[in-house]
Amino acid sequence: MHIPPFHKKRTYQTFFIGIFIGAIIAYLTLLFMYGKMYEKLLVERMELKTEIEEITQQNEALLEDKEQLEEQSSAIVTSIHVQFINEKTLKFDRLMTLQLENMIKSELSNIIGKSIQSVSDSDDLLITVIENKTFTIDDQSYEFEVKKLSIAEQIKLSLEGKIAD
Repeated sequence: MHIPPFHKKRTYQTFFIGIFIGAIIAYLTLLFMYGKMYEKLLVERMELKTEIEEITQQNEALLEDKEQLEEQSSAIVTSIHVQFINEKTLKFDRLMTLQLENMIKSELSNIIGKSIQSVSDSDDLLITVIENKTFTIDDQSYEFEVKKLSIAEQIKLSLEGKIAD
């Protein structure tokens, strides 16, 4: 069997040279496009990195300012927690307990955000507000007596309830 000598024909030589030159041009084009894309991504990455550093520095400065302001200002009341001592004997269900807690918290809502010092100065007023108020749920009225009052960032009330006449 004889393999024909294609290397001697001019048409085959130009065809193979064309494939070789085309492959080189395609490879150079690919390298150029990849280089441009990579350069663009590097620039974008550097911009994002500097932006993150600036934001981090700004955040640290703001946190330091916040800490300084918190140290300068006195502590404030942030929430109210209500506990019923005799909810089992009065047969409160969960819904009734939540409604009573909401009513009591709405009565005391104006003390949230005030300084602990001013709230502790008027603790007798808080007690009389709760004890002199009658709370009504489903045609049943309840009166509460404050057994324990804890004043801190979270005010904790321990209440003993009784059915009003």
